[in-house]
Amino acid sequence: MTHSWLKNLMKLAPAALVAGSLGMAGVCHAEISPWATNEGGRMRIVAMPPEPDGTVRGALQIEPRPGWITYWREPGDAGIPPQIMLPEADGATLTRVSYPVPKRIDNGELRDLGYDHPVSLPFELKVRQPGQPLDLTASAFVGLCRNICIPFQADFTLKLEAVGGTPVQEAMILNAAASKIPEAPSDEFAVADHSISENNDVLSLTLKLPPGSTTPPQVIVTGPEGHVLFDGQNATQDGDSYSLDMPVGKLPKNYDIKGKQWGVLVIAGKRAMETSLSFR
Repeated sequence: MTHSWLKNLMKLAPAALVAGSLGMAGVCHAEISPWATNEGGRMRIVAMPPEPDGTVRGALQIEPRPGWITYWREPGDAGIPPQIMLPEADGATLTRVSYPVPKRIDNGELRDLGYDHPVSLPFELKVRQPGQPLDLTASAFVGLCRNICIPFQADFTLKLEAVGGTPVQEAMILNAAASKIPEAPSDEFAVADHSISENNDVLSLTLKLPPGSTTPPQVIVTGPEGHVLFDGQNATQDGDSYSLDMPVGKLPKNYDIKGKQWGVLVIAGKRAMETSLSFR
């Protein structure tokens, strides 16, 4: 299954595009910005003061209205993946964005990956001059969808400077956001083996599941941009070992899988693990 979020965006109603472009936030005089709002919900940015090495921890908080959804980094069959952008001239670089475990949301034949509840996307910035106060402008672009998708863009200005102590409210928000990120592979929860067929049409996985896993896990694989694998077949489980095949579908024309890395998210009960698959 392949999609292009940009192609989907071009299909949106012109009125929806206008609504999204109006969501501009005002200047923030602390590390928590004002909320920017539109028809489908609201969002804001929370940021900690710079650390001595210039690292800034933050989060984009998105709150869809009841009945609306927003999207994971790969939205599935349709939708708009979230983006955070910084002007190069602002003196900081975005180094990482993390995503909490998404929910599969079925709408007829469409299968989306996202959130139908408030969600915070943790991120990290690197400030080039850590000891200097910085007025930082960040732009966030997300999709909020119900019957139609509304592109929602907002600009936030944050005043970042070193302070004594740890801002409690901001730290609590960021720690809560970090707790919802999938765990890294471990000895008890990992991808034990993976391979792809000669024609690149079937991906085979062997997983090591957490102790006590008795129900089949949900497995989501992300390949080239916009390409998501949802469906498993020929699944077998032997103790904590779980194997399945996943039909790959149509890859981009002339796509060479050698040297590429795909992502995989495994949800087993109340635990989720995310890692990458390397192909030689």
